[in-house]
Amino acid sequence: MSTLAQAETKTRKKQGASGNGGGGGSSAAGGGGGENFQPAPLAEEARRRYLNYALSVITSRALPDVRDGLKPVQRRVLYGMYHDHRLTQDAKYQKSAKVVGTIMGQYHPHGDASIYDALVRLAQDFSLRYPLV
Repeated sequence: MSTLAQAETKTRKKQGASGNGGGGGSSAAGGGGGENFQPAPLAEEARRRYLNYALSVITSRALPDVRDGLKPVQRRVLYGMYHDHRLTQDAKYQKSAKVVGTIMGQYHPHGDASIYDALVRLAQDFSLRYPLV
């Protein structure tokens, strides 16, 4: 029995249902136990949920933070470079692949392309007011 089926069985037992199927309730959705499900068109529901997801992604990942002007991946790059590799202005040179590998392994498990992009943007004097890398 799957976890979902076990959870449904527990819910039915709490509600006092026999578990023999058939519904038997008097609600509009056809089930018992007080659920009030409203049918919705698939296209409309998918559009609404995707819009909510897209807005949450934009506000949490794509837009820079107001406090420091950095995106989360840029903040992870700077933290990893200082905390794990002790890269400061007078430190020994390290290859970017080592830095990106460490950051991807510990802080940002979403692929290396966004980390390389953030690393390059942090080094460009025309992208930020002051190059940070």
